[in-house]
Amino acid sequence: MKKVYIYLLSCTLSVSALAQDKNITASQGKVKLEFTTDAQGHPQYSVSFNQQAIVKPSRLGIKLLNDTGFDEHLQVINTETINVDELWKPVWGEVSVIRNHYQQLTVHLKQQDAPGRLLDIIFRVFDDGVGFRYEFPKQPNLRYFTVTDELTQFALTGDHKTFWIPGDYDSNEYSYTTSKLSEVDAWVPYKAATDIAVRVVPDQYAVQTPLMMKTAGGLYINIHEAALVNYTSMQLHVDRASYTLSANLVPDAVGNKAYMAAPCKTPWRTIIVSDRAADILSSKLILNLNEPSKIQDPSYIKPMKFVGVWWEMQTGKSTWNYANSINDVDASGALKPSGKHGANTANVKHYIDFAAKNGIGGVLVEGWNRGWEEWFGNWTEHVFDFATPYPDFDVKELSSYAAQKGVKMIMHNETSGSATDYERQMDTAFRFMNKFGYPAVKTGYVGKIIPRGEHHDGQWMVEHYIRVAQKSADHQVMLDAHEPVRPTGLSRTYPNWMASEAGRGNEYNAFSNGNNPEHETIMPFTRLMGGPMDYTPGIFKLKGYAAGVPDRQVHTTLAKQLALYVTMYSPLQMAADLTENYEQHMDAFQFIKDVAVDWDDTKIIEAEPGDYVTIARKEKGAANWFIGSVTDENGRKAVIPLSFLDKGKKYIATIYADADNADWKINPEAYQIHTYLVNAGTKLNITLAKGGGAAISIKPATSNVKGLKMYK
Repeated sequence: MKKVYIYLLSCTLSVSALAQDKNITASQGKVKLEFTTDAQGHPQYSVSFNQQAIVKPSRLGIKLLNDTGFDEHLQVINTETINVDELWKPVWGEVSVIRNHYQQLTVHLKQQDAPGRLLDIIFRVFDDGVGFRYEFPKQPNLRYFTVTDELTQFALTGDHKTFWIPGDYDSNEYSYTTSKLSEVDAWVPYKAATDIAVRVVPDQYAVQTPLMMKTAGGLYINIHEAALVNYTSMQLHVDRASYTLSANLVPDAVGNKAYMAAPCKTPWRTIIVSDRAADILSSKLILNLNEPSKIQDPSYIKPMKFVGVWWEMQTGKSTWNYANSINDVDASGALKPSGKHGANTANVKHYIDFAAKNGIGGVLVEGWNRGWEEWFGNWTEHVFDFATPYPDFDVKELSSYAAQKGVKMIMHNETSGSATDYERQMDTAFRFMNKFGYPAVKTGYVGKIIPRGEHHDGQWMVEHYIRVAQKSADHQVMLDAHEPVRPTGLSRTYPNWMASEAGRGNEYNAFSNGNNPEHETIMPFTRLMGGPMDYTPGIFKLKGYAAGVPDRQVHTTLAKQLALYVTMYSPLQMAADLTENYEQHMDAFQFIKDVAVDWDDTKIIEAEPGDYVTIARKEKGAANWFIGSVTDENGRKAVIPLSFLDKGKKYIATIYADADNADWKINPEAYQIHTYLVNAGTKLNITLAKGGGAAISIKPATSNVKGLKMYK
């Protein structure tokens, strides 16, 4: 268990009854929160930054089934204020130490009408924003109850520039739309999103969180939630006339939102704000609102890079399924091999050899287990067997072979959305992983959820994902979840839950029109705010890779694919392309070999959502720094001061940049590599091509630097 260092804690209590309409405040730095109740007993709050209104007075409240709930006729009976300033160390992360500094205001409310039940609203005000949640204390008149609506609102001050995706109950895998709030219209991308497998977008003006906005005055606002446990996820309905966002909770199969038992609490609603875009990316507010780690012994949790039998299936070179169909059998009733199955022993050994040769820690194999012949769209109770390999996948031999080579095998469990079936097989599946030495598992939930009528982002599935995280912790297995609810900082509580997809990843370049060039400049401000993403970067063959679709291409340059290892953070990073494509560019692959996946420090050098991101990170336990810089469809000059380097020391910087004639559309694979001496006074000026990027490794200079010139 990592030790927690607390160096300041103070508490101020106010237990006297407070009159209605009296403003109650809490503040930290430039951020101020005000709470009040109006004449009808409606609770309200507002938020300002540097004396500028961010959220105007906005409603709060919870509605219950067959009940008036907690939304009016509420009286403040007392308040408490606590000041906290502490340091804690994550098991892994973007920094080695995190400061948790806030003022907490607890407002105790009581219903004025019988039966006079109690509700607490907890606010935490940080230097960079606010988090708040509802808590239902233990009380005689409230035990089991059903939430039918949450009345939380965010009344914004104007028609902000907004980066959004539709409020889909089952998928986060959309390209982002950039528009004014008044122009949000979920039906537009919904109708165009023919490559989304499951789409349920019932509210034309609902958007998903994390929601990123920029005001006309240059303030940046991010709204999300933290510690999503025992509740359903929150989307936001946009009132296009008043610029007010309202909580839109994902329902269950019968339309209810959450089932609760007092004492209990909701997730935190989060508002991060700054006058610098870089500060949004630096924020640890969401992590800080989560509970400390529940993992007693985290020694098995080891960030790693991996290759895998995956991209070749995505692009049509091979298949997940062993036979052409479930009915394609021989006289004995055994499946007949199609000859295109990717997860065969010889092919997997090839990936193991490549990983071992290049210092890559793991190999992921998809399509190894029975059930892939008719899995997609066959959303029944039982599709996959999580402990029975296909005949051409020798799990025992491969596990032994990988161990001899010093490589770890990564398990894959696709559920096809049948979460109930997976829960029945989980003990067997994880014992299988332990038996054959798999330290990590990638789960998948493509398709409609079983039990029927539930949604990927509803309460039942929210709790399922946590049960899987707990089960993987019981078996000391690291977890990478695909098609889950978008993260809310639970990687602090369950550090074995190392990554998630929960967004439109690099895979969409294989089977659809792909991701537009600005996509990777928006994702850090949206999807990645809640936690790491398994984006699967590192595609080197950027054209002509998709079988039967000759004009399909990745909408980046090769140098940008390298930069994503730094800008799209994950402690589990895949080198996603085919080994033969890497072998043609081993000079560029050197960056993937070198780049770290766990960090002591992170500096956001420059950033603007939808335009560009440049991030520098210091390797955990080493003096090496790595920098990633990406741009949208426009070329630009990235200016990168190296003032974070130790003064008085020289370093060797290897710059992997776009070639002079590189262009994501015309010439994406053109790159150049240069090496220079640099120091803390160096300022790099790197030209990024259209849709391009740059990746830089910086290591301390040794005595052997003959012939290297200082960067000018």
